[in-house]
Amino acid sequence: MAAPFRLVRGDPAPRQQTPTTCGSACLAVARMLANPPLADWIRHGDPDRTGSESPEDRFAAYEQVVAGRTNGLVGADGRLQPPWPRALGTPPWGARGEVERGVAPTPCRYRTTWFRFVARRRLEQVHGELQRRTTESGPALLYVGSSSLPRHVVLVLPPSADLDPDVYEPSTGHVVGLPREPFVTRRLGLAGWDVPWCAVWPAGGH
Repeated sequence: MAAPFRLVRGDPAPRQQTPTTCGSACLAVARMLANPPLADWIRHGDPDRTGSESPEDRFAAYEQVVAGRTNGLVGADGRLQPPWPRALGTPPWGARGEVERGVAPTPCRYRTTWFRFVARRRLEQVHGELQRRTTESGPALLYVGSSSLPRHVVLVLPPSADLDPDVYEPSTGHVVGLPREPFVTRRLGLAGWDVPWCAVWPAGGH
């Protein structure tokens, strides 16, 4: 039986394998956390087969499988969805369908919440909600970017050290904290992007 795959702050993690697969990488890691056999295959390969594939090769291949589901006409849940060019990254609706299907630790509905133009007090509430929802239900995806566009996706994980959530940062392949103050002042510095735009997170009810 494959051992569970876990990530906590300070751990190394897979890196996104193309400039536009940050969302796919986050969803792949989320599925690795929920599916130990998949994580074992990506990290170690198939012991019954020999080959020259590296863990990075296997992760890159799985990123593309995820992108096919999130950006295609038919999503992971089997429902029709607006197709989206892969060159523009992962759309929130595709991410929601993917994370609902086999990523949450228990069956859980997700929803997309936008907060780009809200006041600081609302961002303080959102930060607390990220901590609560990921602790109680499952991971969340956070879209960040410039003042005008969302440009990057990170995976929000339950806190491991304090009340701040942990974040898998696919551009560097590390797990870091998501402190409250940079979040509410829009100075995140995640892959060079500062502004929180929206979250695809557990809806709060199973």
